[in-house]
Amino acid sequence: MKIEKIQVLKGPNIWSIRRKKLIQMRLDLEEVEQFPTNKIDGFRERLELLMPSMISHRCSEGVEGGFFQRVEMGTWMGHVIEHIALEIQTLAGMEAGFGRTRETKTPGVYNVVFSYIEENCGVYAAQQAVKISEYLMDGRDYDLETCILTLKELREKERLGPSTGSIVEEAVARNIPWIRLGKNSLVQLGYGVNQQRFQATITGKTSSIAVDIACNKELTKKMLDDAAIPVPVGDLVSEVDELKRVIDKIGYPVVLKPLSGNHGRGQTINVTDWEVAKEGLVHAQHVSPKVIVEKYVTGFDFRVLVINHKLVAAARRVPAHIVGDGELNIQQLIDKENQDPRRGYGHENVLTEILVDKDTNELLDKLSYSLETVPKKGEIVYLKSTANLSTGGTSIDVTDMVHPENVTMCERISRIIGLDVCGVDIMAENLTQPLKESGGAILEVNAAPGFRMHLAPSEGLPRNVAAPVVDMLYPPGKPFRIPIIAVTGTNGKTTTTRLIAHIVKNNGYRVGFTTSDGIYIQNTMLTKGDTTGPISAEFVLKDPTVEFAVLETARGGILRSGLGFNTCDIGVLTNIKEDHLGVSDIHNLKDLTRVKRVVLDAVKKDGWCVLNADDEYSMRIINDLDSKVAIFSLDENNPHIRKFAKEGKITCVYEEGFITIKKGDWKIRIAKAINIPITMEGKARFMISNALAASLATYLYGFEIEDIANSLRTFIPSAQLTPGRLNIFKFKKFHVLIDFAHNPAGYEAIEDFLKNVDATKKIGIISGVGDRRDEDIRECGKIAGRMFDYIIIRNEKHLRGRTEEEINGLIITGIQESGRDVSYESIPKEIEALKHAMSMAEEGTFITALSDVVSNAIDLVQEYQNKEILEEGLH
Repeated sequence: MKIEKIQVLKGPNIWSIRRKKLIQMRLDLEEVEQFPTNKIDGFRERLELLMPSMISHRCSEGVEGGFFQRVEMGTWMGHVIEHIALEIQTLAGMEAGFGRTRETKTPGVYNVVFSYIEENCGVYAAQQAVKISEYLMDGRDYDLETCILTLKELREKERLGPSTGSIVEEAVARNIPWIRLGKNSLVQLGYGVNQQRFQATITGKTSSIAVDIACNKELTKKMLDDAAIPVPVGDLVSEVDELKRVIDKIGYPVVLKPLSGNHGRGQTINVTDWEVAKEGLVHAQHVSPKVIVEKYVTGFDFRVLVINHKLVAAARRVPAHIVGDGELNIQQLIDKENQDPRRGYGHENVLTEILVDKDTNELLDKLSYSLETVPKKGEIVYLKSTANLSTGGTSIDVTDMVHPENVTMCERISRIIGLDVCGVDIMAENLTQPLKESGGAILEVNAAPGFRMHLAPSEGLPRNVAAPVVDMLYPPGKPFRIPIIAVTGTNGKTTTTRLIAHIVKNNGYRVGFTTSDGIYIQNTMLTKGDTTGPISAEFVLKDPTVEFAVLETARGGILRSGLGFNTCDIGVLTNIKEDHLGVSDIHNLKDLTRVKRVVLDAVKKDGWCVLNADDEYSMRIINDLDSKVAIFSLDENNPHIRKFAKEGKITCVYEEGFITIKKGDWKIRIAKAINIPITMEGKARFMISNALAASLATYLYGFEIEDIANSLRTFIPSAQLTPGRLNIFKFKKFHVLIDFAHNPAGYEAIEDFLKNVDATKKIGIISGVGDRRDEDIRECGKIAGRMFDYIIIRNEKHLRGRTEEEINGLIITGIQESGRDVSYESIPKEIEALKHAMSMAEEGTFITALSDVVSNAIDLVQEYQNKEILEEGLH
């Protein structure tokens, strides 16, 4: 078997709109295609022995063990690999669950699709699932334990931490979109101007000064002491003699901790003699040169969480420990404790496995114990000096037991330090009494406190502490999205996108939009190139200045990794025509429709799908969409338009020379086509169609008719504003048209326009695109033969797997099938072809260059224009 390609889908895709995180592996079974599982001796038995937990896979049988039944009856290896990939992720603590395996048009080649939790784990699961199936077929032993451990390590390396993850989960539950910024825990909630950012539990609202104060333990302590908050007595030291002076003053027992440490690093607690104190100073100075020495306060370790200056949770933290049974030694008791199903690797479970480290050994040394010591029955042996959950500690929820006076004190502390998310560490016998009565004290105040102990305490009630964070970032009524209009289709996407963006901009929004020639924020191109994929969409949605997004969304990006957004307000489908067929398992218009409709399926339930009533395949899905639908047509008598009118629905039509909105039979005329520059005085019908789509989409969003009309009249097509979209350059003797048309539908649109152009001679410069089907290249040649009097065949910049001779041969065949006797010649380089066409132009000649690199062609033509103007000026 051979893995041809592994793709990571991250947004709504052709397999699922709701399940955005999918692996798509294109797998060639090669000779294994001839061996379904029932023809491989012992395959089921070996699979069941390796992964008995797969008994839970119900498969299409719908019963427990259904998948094993399918294996017994005989199923293809691609299907088996899908289930293995899901199961090994589950065994590593990542419940995935969704899978599909479908054969492509190439016999023996399958698309194996399954969900993932972490991207790198999904890719690894795909690779290992193939390897496991190969081992099982051959009867070889596979080390499943190492595979699962590797998956866990990969997960811990990439996953969001429990605190960050909980906030993201809460946001997702509220339908708030999120984007991970980089590989760490920096996350953006919402889009554009309505975004909020947070990292771990520090939010964009967290005061930098407050964080600095909290990180300076001595300053924190002083500010709290000045505010009559009980804190342990002590001082700051950096030398041994200073340490001696402080201990002499406050007496034993003491605690030593680094001034700027966190997570308990560098701490030594309950120090009762001078030698240990000196060692503690050295230990702390590995973290910070300045060390806090303070009176050791006895009692229990409590963490109180205050969010937006309101106490939301409190927990008692217990360091990792074991309880003796009089029989097992300490190592055996640790192993037994780690078998608790609540404990796991890293942050995968409620509790973390207890690992023996330097801290553990030092604590045991103080007791004159070793790992072989057998503690007495009921004896508690602490294995860590701090109660952090990340080192194996446990937590007990005590939120409902906190005395009101302590609640007020903690909320006051959050304001004194200035933290919007604040962890208050308290040492006290209990929190049910005011601290002044229990003798407790505030040990520290933490910026970015961990949430895990509150989300999933070892004992007591879990607290959804992520909810108040999201409440704070997005109080009731505050929007988190920005409007999104997504435009897809075969032809007209870029012009329609630009026209919609122009209308939106004229209505006072700061608009970000993506096109096949670049990303624009308002009037500025920020990135040049084909930017119609999900990364470009995300670029716009991450920009904190953008108020409205208009996103051209092409098939390539959808197939490669899905949409760059979860939902949009309006989805526009311009048409579905032959283009890129035969690529990425898209072989016909039905397949292409499946790709394009992803945009429409991502439209909000109360949003609008805008479809072209003149396009057959667009109309095939009209009754299969979940959101509201409106349609447009160049023909007011189009049967779909008439049906919509009869039902009182909204349409947009071209009637009696006007762009017109119809509600049932009621008409609202927007503008006359001859007054809309992009339509070339109404001669370019395909541009009228684009204007219909843009007008309908913006009307449905809620823009006023007059504002739409003014925008249509002020959208002036040019090489700068709409490069490669019907750009006409006028010379004294001839005209030159440059257009990006590169498929039969695009050629037909140019043919329709040229019928309205008076010219003594029409010269065409054309080429075939290498990644199109033979019939599509021939059809372009045939259309060119119909619309031009003379043809220059040039070569594409990117041949995409074909030879020049092969492509040109198909074009010439098409020209010869046009039914006209048209002269043609071949000039490989586009610039040379353009120069030749202009040199042979006579009075009244109209040259049409259908270019794949429009900027080069435009630059050359403008250079010739400038020369002509200069020469006329000299004369």
